[in-house]
Amino acid sequence: MPDVVNTEQAQAWNGPEGSHWARNQDRWNAVNEGFNEPLLDAAGIAGDHQVLDLGCGSGQTTHLAALRVPRGHALGLDLSGPMLAEARARAEREGITNASFVQGDTQVYPFEEGSFDAAVSRYGVMFFADPVAAFANVGRALRPGGHLAFVCPADATLNGWVAAMASLREFLPAGDFGRPGLPGMFSLAAPDRIREVLAAAGFTGISINQAQAYGAWGHGAEDAAAFLLGTGPGRHLMDQADAATRSRARRTLTDHLRAQEMADGTVRLLSTSWLVTADRPTHPSDRP
Repeated sequence: MPDVVNTEQAQAWNGPEGSHWARNQDRWNAVNEGFNEPLLDAAGIAGDHQVLDLGCGSGQTTHLAALRVPRGHALGLDLSGPMLAEARARAEREGITNASFVQGDTQVYPFEEGSFDAAVSRYGVMFFADPVAAFANVGRALRPGGHLAFVCPADATLNGWVAAMASLREFLPAGDFGRPGLPGMFSLAAPDRIREVLAAAGFTGISINQAQAYGAWGHGAEDAAAFLLGTGPGRHLMDQADAATRSRARRTLTDHLRAQEMADGTVRLLSTSWLVTADRPTHPSDRP
């Protein structure tokens, strides 16, 4: 892997968290796939476009982008070796020949300048140690007039999984699940912060629109509760509790999720995100 400056995130995504996401890639795709079409539509990719997928994880959005550019190519970039291994294996199984994957840090990856028509990301741009540097590097990778489109979580209180985990505050130190401005899931939850970062990175034409989708978190409340408690935030909370408290927390979360069961038993939770688009200026003088 080329140079990495975002070392804390590299350690996390090549450790237990990355392994968890790689093992559960189908479940995470079921949670997040409602944003796939809006994201790729917003990116405007087609034909022979060259597409960069930032924080591509196990590669679902990279594969879908590749299918939209039959004469082009989609490159997935991520810090996580375990998830990239899954992405490559799935591309081979599905016969997708115009997608490839590299391991690297968006902040410093040595992109060839102007080599991409578009950059996309589904929940992959919130963890940069220096987001301005990362987005500026992405901007250099885009051709003049190239397009950036990404999805990132909006306010934590508008996301069903956060409400579910908050039901445990009687037993566990659930906290706020991250604050805007700090690396983490909700680092770009404030629209003003998004505009500040992208403008400082040289992007223009910044547009931020709310997008919502229901994700499938499991089949039955018990299954969904086990999955939520097996995620990074869930494991962190449960590791701080004794056995009796963990048992009470699991029962409480299961009871909370029963109200979200559909007729077929699927537990669906609403995710509220920002769908963000921006452009690399056509001329240097157009920079903000």
